Parts: sequence; structure tokens; C-alpha cells
Amino acid sequence: MPGTPLADAVRDATAALAAAGVPSPAVDAQLLAAHLVGVGRGELAAMLFGTTATPTGYAELVARRAAREPLQHITGVAYFRHLELAVGKGVFVPRPETESVVQLGIDVLTHLHQKRGRESEVVAVDLGTGSGAIAAAMATEVPGSRVYAVELSADAYPWAARNLAGTGVVLVQGDMRDAFAELDGCVDVVVSNPPYIPAGAVPRDVEVQRHDPHMALYGGGADGMEMPTAAMATAARLLRPGGFFVMEHAEVQAAQMAELLEAGGHWKDVCTHHDLTGRERATSGIRR
Repeated sequence: MPGTPLADAVRDATAALAAAGVPSPAVDAQLLAAHLVGVGRGELAAMLFGTTATPTGYAELVARRAAREPLQHITGVAYFRHLELAVGKGVFVPRPETESVVQLGIDVLTHLHQKRGRESEVVAVDLGTGSGAIAAAMATEVPGSRVYAVELSADAYPWAARNLAGTGVVLVQGDMRDAFAELDGCVDVVVSNPPYIPAGAVPRDVEVQRHDPHMALYGGGADGMEMPTAAMATAARLLRPGGFFVMEHAEVQAAQMAELLEAGGHWKDVCTHHDLTGRERATSGIRR
């Protein structure tokens, strides 16, 4: 492929990725080329009209993607809201739908900060932070926020530490079930995207099946609800009265999540939230 015009190589790569079943072959072919050349996708588009030669190594990257290795693992980067996060083996790649979930928490934090005054501090916790995406978004988008995050996985924790460096987030490695006892009853917002896939379920996406860590996928128990239930309990412990909790889940779990929150006695104003495609992907509640 080196020596071949880049436009021809990207066209051929698009065809190869499409044949391999990659969901967005043209975009991925372009992003792999842009990564290798060291430019943005927009700049690459202009280069495709010129005589730029294909860089060495492009065929190898395309072959990895055709084998359904996640694009983010190949480039080492995942984009989340305004953030550029480092990702790779051992950490769950943040998904676009989670951007809508964290927005709910950011909206509450922003409102509280404005209500209390510019010199005030609002406190948020991310339970099961993974790459650090949710915690980093809250810390960088809400001035005056003090954000805490916990991650149990020894494989994911270094990625979170790397992504949260310099953000001011207090990161600990540990179990969300007993994390941050010193904050009990003092937190304004808790956001969580815990593992929630049932034990017998098989993820639809090949990339998820082969590369996302099982610890970040399977929620425990036949129904996958052990970790979501733990996140609810920890949120109830951490939040002050009137504090806000929101948790991501599978679309098919929406009714069950709402029932659990309503039955627990700790929550009021339980609400199901839709993602940008209209799916019921998060549930929230206010601490009584």
C-alpha cells in the first residue's frame, strides 16, 4: 500500500472494512489514515484530493480494524464530549450515549453552583469511573466542582489515573460499595455507569465481545443487577437530602431500575431518561 495514492488506499480500506462488517467503514478508514498521518479528519479530507502517498503501516491498521479490534484501541484515543481520553486494553471505551447521562449530572451541578454563588463548592462522585470519562467531564465543565471517582479494576485504574491527571478529581482504587465513607450525606450529585449486562447475555457488537473487559460489562447475577443495586445503595449513602443520582443501564432494564429506586424508600421524583436515539438508557432520583 505504501506508494499508492492515499485516496485509493482509503477507498480500498473502506471496501475491506465494509466486507468485514465494520459498522462505519468509510469513517473508520479515514480516521485510521488521519491518525497515521497526524492530522484531523477534516484536514485528511483535503489531502484525499491531492497526490499524498499512503503512509507506511496503513494496511496493518486496516487489517486490525477488519479483525474487529476497536478503532479506539488502534488509535489509543476515545473522544467524549470535549475530552480526548487515552484508552486501550483493559478499560471500557466510553460510548456516546453516556454523554447524555453525564449531561444530566452536569446540569444539576451547574444549577447548584449558580444558586449557591460563585465562591461555593459543589460535590460530585462517579461510581465505577473506568476511563475517567464521567468524572473528567464533570470536573472540567463545572467550575467550582469537587469531584471524586472510584474504580475497582486494576487494569482500568491506570487509564483513569492518566486521564484524570490535572483535572483535580480525587481518584481511588476500590469497591464502589464502601467508597468515600468520609463523604456520607454530603454529596450533591452521584453519576454511575456500572456494569449491568446479565450473566447469560452476549453483547451484540463483536468489538465488545472480544475486547471490552468483562468486569466492565457484566453486572453480576443472572439479571446483571448486583452492581446497579450496589450503585444505588452507595448513592443513597453519599447524597445529602435533595441530592441527585443518575445511572446508565440497558434499555430493557429501564422499568426494573425505576421500580428498584421507587421501592427502596430513599428516592423521590424517579425519572427515566432517553438517549439521543430515543432509547430509555438512564434513570434518576432525588434523595429524600
